[in-house]
Amino acid sequence: MIYFDNAATTIQKPKQVVEAVTQALCSMGNAGRGAHNASMGASRMLFDTRKKLAEMFGGNNPAQVVFTSNSTESLNMALKGLLNPWDHVITTQLEHNSVLRPLYELEDKGVELTILNSDAKGRICYEDFEKEIKKNTKMIVCTHGSNLTGNLTDIRRIGEIVRSHGLLFVVDASQTAGVFPIRVEEMKIDVLCFTGHKGLLGPQGTGGMYVREGVIIRPLKTGGSGVQTYSRTHPSQMPTALEAGTLNAHGLAGLDAALDYLKDTGIDVIRKKEQELMWYFYQKVLEIPGITVYGDFDSQERCPIVSLNVKDYDSSEVSDFLFTEYGISTRPGAHCAPLMHQAMGTEKQGAVRFSFSHYNTIEEIDIAVQALKEL
Repeated sequence: MIYFDNAATTIQKPKQVVEAVTQALCSMGNAGRGAHNASMGASRMLFDTRKKLAEMFGGNNPAQVVFTSNSTESLNMALKGLLNPWDHVITTQLEHNSVLRPLYELEDKGVELTILNSDAKGRICYEDFEKEIKKNTKMIVCTHGSNLTGNLTDIRRIGEIVRSHGLLFVVDASQTAGVFPIRVEEMKIDVLCFTGHKGLLGPQGTGGMYVREGVIIRPLKTGGSGVQTYSRTHPSQMPTALEAGTLNAHGLAGLDAALDYLKDTGIDVIRKKEQELMWYFYQKVLEIPGITVYGDFDSQERCPIVSLNVKDYDSSEVSDFLFTEYGISTRPGAHCAPLMHQAMGTEKQGAVRFSFSHYNTIEEIDIAVQALKEL
């Protein structure tokens, strides 16, 4: 199989990730629920992983790293735990349903929602953020990188706007964590939401968020904590305040190992390889008659994603052909990004998304290009 669906999940993991999960399954206890080696070992591993994530994201305090099951859970916790009726929140057409659906729910409960439009290439106008800020504006939430077009947003620029108006800034880093440098303090990010199974190269079922000190999020879940058992209320100390129940220590052991791999290899090295593959593919498919490519390719740095259509074929038919005839895995359809498809005019046809990993090769891309020529 030739796997070009890395924006959905990176299927090839470093060897040490697999080994760490296997070892954890055979030896790891429940963190914070005992004083024996199995429990204490899990606690030490979790703290080690928090430290590595805080360092990667430029955070000051590992205790502000909260573990969740994925970005969707992180975003739900951040949005539903910070916004109240009558608050105003600004987001963009670039967003995944993991942002949009919680916001629609909150809108039904009295939160005021503004969605900034993009052009047909998925580009937003940064001046629009300032124009839409009003007295009751509390938050701007946006993606760092579009899962459909691969466009990056300038979160440093948005962070400056947010901080100058005293607002909260929530960033969805699902497509960029582990690939692009993110510095939460420098970029004025209040809550960074990430998943572990994409660019961070960890197992599925892992994710989290970095919460700036002083930002208080209402817990989405309460219950078992391993501490303060006789209190009627859930502990308020971070990270326990947002981590009710048993954590996925087995999966997080894999994420811990993945972070070591990323540090040893270098995310700049990984990003350079993925960019080279993406640009090579992009230049090749532009030469094929009937191919339409979506997104902004004027910017040199972007997520390693190329979404396209072939003539007027349904995207699912193209994706099925690629897998059936060539064993090439891609993602067709709407990609949980409905507003972006509306902006591009691809609501009915969808798009075929190719997304690359540093484990992919030029030879694999050449096969994909040849397959597209046959359509």
